[in-house]
Amino acid sequence: MKEVAKVVVVDDHPLVIEGLKASMGIDNTIAVVACFENAKDLFTFLKRNTVHVVVLDINLPDMNGVDICKTITHKYPHLKVLGLSTYNDPSIIKQMVKHGAKGYLLKNVTSKELTVAIHQIREGLSYFSAEIQKILADSIFDDKPVPKLTRREKEILTLVAEGITTPKIAEQLTISPLTVETHRRNLIQKMGVANAAQLVKIAIEQRLI
Repeated sequence: MKEVAKVVVVDDHPLVIEGLKASMGIDNTIAVVACFENAKDLFTFLKRNTVHVVVLDINLPDMNGVDICKTITHKYPHLKVLGLSTYNDPSIIKQMVKHGAKGYLLKNVTSKELTVAIHQIREGLSYFSAEIQKILADSIFDDKPVPKLTRREKEILTLVAEGITTPKIAEQLTISPLTVETHRRNLIQKMGVANAAQLVKIAIEQRLI
């Protein structure tokens, strides 16, 4: 009998977590042993528990998925990371792979494909959905790919370029400063830059603002 794969789910939306637990529940060789909505609780758990696979979202309140993946790979090299997100930007996917993710799926994945992906990366293989494979293949032929930004990311990028501070952006958009910082980190990650100054520079060059 196949060994049970112990899985941890990390996503900041409780409803998504419940859906993922239900999807994986169809396979009695997968056990969801814990679920977390932030990186801090995840790493506290990993210090004391052994698991096989972390199903990881990209957009989290205290740390982005790429940095979480990088940390997991460094501290727990035996642990496999499966990216699962609405983000389909090739730059994000490539950075996840660069930092150790063994697979990547979009959240429109079926329950069956999710379970197949978990078992495959649990066994040391890689798994990328057909849609992700196409996105990565297409990106190879782009001379200068422009990252896809959400409406909110474009709003925040424009305000950052105007030199507006995080508290002021939060007030203007009626969101929390923490949410603004999360979007800023995601923008820096997407654009492949090191800081806000470089972010604004490349955004202007690519006519994103």
